[in-house]
Amino acid sequence: MIIDRVDIIHVQIPLRLPYQTSYQKNTCLDKIVLKVFTKDAAVFSECVCKDIPFSTYETPGTVRTILKNVILPAVMGKALHSPADFWNLAGRFKGHNMAKAGLENAVWALNSLKENVSIAGLLGGTRSRIPVGHGIGIQDSVEKLLDLIAQYLAYGFNRIKLKISHGWDVQVLEKVRNAYPDLLLMVDANTDYAWPDDRDILIALDRFNLTMIEQPLTWEDLYYHARLQAAINTPICLDESITSPYTADMAGLMNACRIINIKQGRCGGLSPSLAIHDTAKKYNIGCWVGQMIETGLALTYGLAMASLDNCTYHNDLIPPRYYLSDDIIVPQMSLNPDSTVDVPDTPGMGVAVDEKKIEKFTVARDIIKSS
Repeated sequence: MIIDRVDIIHVQIPLRLPYQTSYQKNTCLDKIVLKVFTKDAAVFSECVCKDIPFSTYETPGTVRTILKNVILPAVMGKALHSPADFWNLAGRFKGHNMAKAGLENAVWALNSLKENVSIAGLLGGTRSRIPVGHGIGIQDSVEKLLDLIAQYLAYGFNRIKLKISHGWDVQVLEKVRNAYPDLLLMVDANTDYAWPDDRDILIALDRFNLTMIEQPLTWEDLYYHARLQAAINTPICLDESITSPYTADMAGLMNACRIINIKQGRCGGLSPSLAIHDTAKKYNIGCWVGQMIETGLALTYGLAMASLDNCTYHNDLIPPRYYLSDDIIVPQMSLNPDSTVDVPDTPGMGVAVDEKKIEKFTVARDIIKSS
């Protein structure tokens, strides 16, 4: 197959509720959607960048620039028999994993159509349903937080992830645990703490029976995560720190975590994510698949990843109807009564894209054609 045209589409979709993390308050989804054409088919994928470079340096602006000026000129018009051919052409460029992932995942979808098997099947996935949980951002009050927990449990989610940061941690968790002593609960610090400066706070988290503490320390650090993991019983989950199979290998060698959150859109796409999954399995590190406030389009690629056997924890692949004002796929994802979501099982993207919805939310579009 040969890619002869790519539409780079900048979309913005309002959130149902603001989502506050230790980095920022998000009020809308701000992403790049790609429509990738060959002579035989067209598929869509999504670059999961964010509007401000807090959690990652990539933004819609950097993605558009790198795709137009670097990655697409290297890949378009060339024969791509598999995703490996994409990496032979684009792997030499440093960084910009989200830009790469957008195009690499489209190659997976095109290859899936060619092979007449689902993306999950190509990856080696074995599950048709995967467990999911809902995440709740930092709130104005504990009362509002407790109301939201009750609401999401009523929807059918059976695991809750809470964002924490300085001043919104131990005392908040005490009240949550008093209200929900048996709730499957985890926390995500988004790099807000330091070791040993915040030693007392981080050790205090041990008493709340959490399934994990996600990314407590800075994204560049593996050494102090290893020191922290040795000092507490609660498993540490690394997220922002895991950007490649190499960083996953280093985390395993250093005992820096017991769990890895694979965000395929941040790691460069499905090929590096599969390698991270297999590396984690080598070290007996369990995995799950996260997201970065994505549309259902991006989540379909994440669901394929989460169907792999070492993704043993609840995933953050939440049907967008619970956080977006609208979505761009049809039919929209839904939550099963057992807090699971179905893995797409048809060749290609596994979903249909509503191009009228894309047009509704588009703020800019570039059309790149092969020379």
